This record gives sequence, structure tokens and C-alpha cells, in this order.
Amino acid sequence: MRDSAEFTRWTTEFEAKARARARAGDPDNAGGATLHPDLVRSIQRFQVGESGDGAHLIAKADAAGDPVYAAAVRLFVAEERNHARLLLNLLHAAGEKPISGHWTDAIFVRLRRGLGLRLELMVLSVAEVIAVPYYRALRDGARDPLTTRTAALILADEQRHIPFHTHRLRLAFAATPPVLRPLIRATWWAILYAAILVVLLDHGPALRQLGSTRTEFARTARAHFIPICATALPPHRMLLSR
Repeated sequence: MRDSAEFTRWTTEFEAKARARARAGDPDNAGGATLHPDLVRSIQRFQVGESGDGAHLIAKADAAGDPVYAAAVRLFVAEERNHARLLLNLLHAAGEKPISGHWTDAIFVRLRRGLGLRLELMVLSVAEVIAVPYYRALRDGARDPLTTRTAALILADEQRHIPFHTHRLRLAFAATPPVLRPLIRATWWAILYAAILVVLLDHGPALRQLGSTRTEFARTARAHFIPICATALPPHRMLLSR
């Protein structure tokens, strides 16, 4: 019962955010945008990653049997799709076009759809951990006002998504046997490091344009991930102490 109440809180928060977004409207793109080619390529790839319809995640949330959580997931997906729309508007303002796909997104989608809800949320939480330092760098390092405003809006959402997924994962892993916890944690960390490596290789030039180093990005992503893993999948001794 308490868990449903918690997801009711998330639903209320997502709905309030949607109303506030509708009142505020989109960033003014009348003045256009100026983007370095490295930033264009990077934003195009993130735009593809944000543009999924979320159908598989919604289906898994429905199958989990909690309609309140399933409603919250639909609102989360709507926010992600809004991110794709904002990035598309930014590209258009810069006179650029989106791309239809990218190999990094294809791998990410196949990985998170591969098994059940827990794996999908594990991969999604890694994506959020990657997104936070990326959009922060875009907000703080871009010299273009529209880019800065767009990144700030998306960053605020991504920061809220992390505790949302962490809460669900904590419930999902509650009954996991102690012997399996180290293996799951190791797998989760491996996914994180693989994602960081891909970003550093694929978006390194953009990070340089934004004044962010690869080391700084990796360190920040890791720092965001540590409390997620500790909260969602604590060591067995911590469970016994509660």
C-alpha cells in the first residue's frame, strides 16, 4: 500500500511538471541557434536516443501489475519524448536535420529490451546517469542561449528520473537472494562503464567544445551511479540492519 502511495506521488509530480511545461511553453527559437559541427553530431545522437515510443517499457510496467506505477511510467515516457522534441527544435533552429538512427542507440535499445523490467530499468538508470553530466555540460558550456535553455529544461527532468527508477529498482530487488547481489551489481557496473566508454569515444569532441574533459565526465557519471546502486541493491548486511 505504501509503495502505491509513493508511485501516486510520482504520478502527481509528473502531472504537475507537465502542466508547468504547458504554461511556460517552449524556449523561444525565433533567433535561431549557433552550434559547432561537433555539437550538432552529438545532439543528433542524443535526440535519437530520446525519441523512442517507450512501448516495451510501458508493456512491462503494465505486466508488473501496479496500475499506479504503470501510469507513472507513461508520464515518464512522455517526458522523454518531449526531450526528443526539444532537441529536434534546437537542431531545426540551427538549420540542421535529425538523423534516423545510430549504432549506439540500436545497441542500447536491444540491451534494455532483452529481458524483463528490472534489466530495462537498470539500463535506463545508466542512461539517466550519462544524461545528467552531458546536459549539464551542454547547459554550462554552450555559448548559444537556446542551447543553454533547452539543456537546462532537459537536465531538470533527468535529475528527477533518477530517484524514480531507483525507487522501483529497490522494490524489484528486495527479494533478491544475497548470493546473487554481487553478480547483479557487477553486471550493472559493467553496463555503466561500457556506456561511459561509448560516450567518451562518440561524444569526446563535443565535450571538448563544451569545456568538459573525458575524465571529468566519467568521474561525474560514476559519482551519480554510486548512490543508485547502493540504494536499489544494498548489501545483505544493510538489509539485516533495518
